[in-house]
Amino acid sequence: MSTARLDYDGLMQANLARVFGERDASRRLKAIAQLYAPDATLYEPDAAAKGHAAINQAVEALLSHLPPNFAFSANGPAVGHHSVGRLRWQSGPPNGPVAVTGTDVAHFESGRIHSLYVFLDAIGT
Repeated sequence: MSTARLDYDGLMQANLARVFGERDASRRLKAIAQLYAPDATLYEPDAAAKGHAAINQAVEALLSHLPPNFAFSANGPAVGHHSVGRLRWQSGPPNGPVAVTGTDVAHFESGRIHSLYVFLDAIGT
């Protein structure tokens, strides 16, 4: 295990912006290749996707159900320790009401995301 300190905030903010905030599939796949381990798994409440291509497809499916102007933004910096990080986020139209909030929890190996768990908050919380 590496003794180097992980930049939890930098890595998780990059994931939010460059993966979940990227509507171009080829640019998103390049970001996934940089940020995720080759055998990484994305766990959503109702599904899981393993590997870069499957993660890219899962994010594509998610974004296809959101209006084109929806954006994800962090609610503060990511925090982490012992190779696990957490980032709270929100999504909605720019300058509009927040439509959904949630938390990403990532497990890192060798400085890259090995598993990402997406938790959605209940409506009205």
